[in-house]
Amino acid sequence: MKMILTRKFTFDSAQALTTFPEGHKCRQMHGHTFILHVSVKGEVNRETGIVFDHAEIADKVKPLVNYLDHKCLNDLPGLEVPSLENMLAWFWDKLIADLPGLYELQLFETPTSWCTYRGEAG
Repeated sequence: MKMILTRKFTFDSAQALTTFPEGHKCRQMHGHTFILHVSVKGEVNRETGIVFDHAEIADKVKPLVNYLDHKCLNDLPGLEVPSLENMLAWFWDKLIADLPGLYELQLFETPTSWCTYRGEAG
């Protein structure tokens, strides 16, 4: 039986979306407490009873989250335009090789605003 397993991470970062129009509030430097959901999909192993060990997900994701925490995202290579969309692509590119079954990433910038990515091009 297939299952989707999700682990949640948080980090605080600053960003300025300088590609937004003049006068847009997000064009100015501001910060968020981002919430990242990392989901893997796979068969439940009959012997272990799990799809994937949560600790293994954390081992792959925490170094990335720690790298972004309390930083200005615009100053980091690959995140010069730190939209949710670009941030998710950045996470995906860094995780896909080391996280078997990576299925979906969700990144929340507020409780009512988030983006979802499943590694699909076009």
